[in-house]
Amino acid sequence: MYKLKIISSTIRPGRKGPVVAKWITEAAEAHGGFEVEFLDLGEINLPLMNEAVHPIMRQYEHEHTKQWSAKIEEADAFIFVTAEYDYSYPASLKNALEYLVHEWAYKPVGIVSYSAGAFAGVRAVMSLKSDLLSLKAIALHEMVNIPVVHQYVNEENQFVPDEKLNTASTVMLNQLTRWTKGLKAIKEDK
Repeated sequence: MYKLKIISSTIRPGRKGPVVAKWITEAAEAHGGFEVEFLDLGEINLPLMNEAVHPIMRQYEHEHTKQWSAKIEEADAFIFVTAEYDYSYPASLKNALEYLVHEWAYKPVGIVSYSAGAFAGVRAVMSLKSDLLSLKAIALHEMVNIPVVHQYVNEENQFVPDEKLNTASTVMLNQLTRWTKGLKAIKEDK
């Protein structure tokens, strides 16, 4: 079974990322195509990039980098759950991406974006997709975009999607499975 890492990118107090990520984690588990693990950057708490040697060399000095590398290396696919901050994605995700190079390569990425307003995080997606290209990660066309995220969070702080979001997540997970199969062959052909 393929290994899927779902990464929640926000770290600030009051964030909605883990609530949204819990929903997509449950949807991915129910989908059945993956062994799913949820990674919360707010709990992982990577410091700002502090490796002396460029990550392309894989000469990691710090234990937190070695652990992050191992966790990302074992993945076959990713879903990034990202908010939109100032027309882009959170610095915490950019930092987590930049710690590594090879570990992201030739793996498909689904994106679940959200915002407090009507744009649904699509501007964050555009920035993220551009950065993923430089890491040789393949961002899928199919994604889940959540406008006005607060309307989907109930009083118990649970994410309650509508039919449209559930459909979008199923389409994304189906495509993520297809791309994982194909890119696995490319990754192994070194």
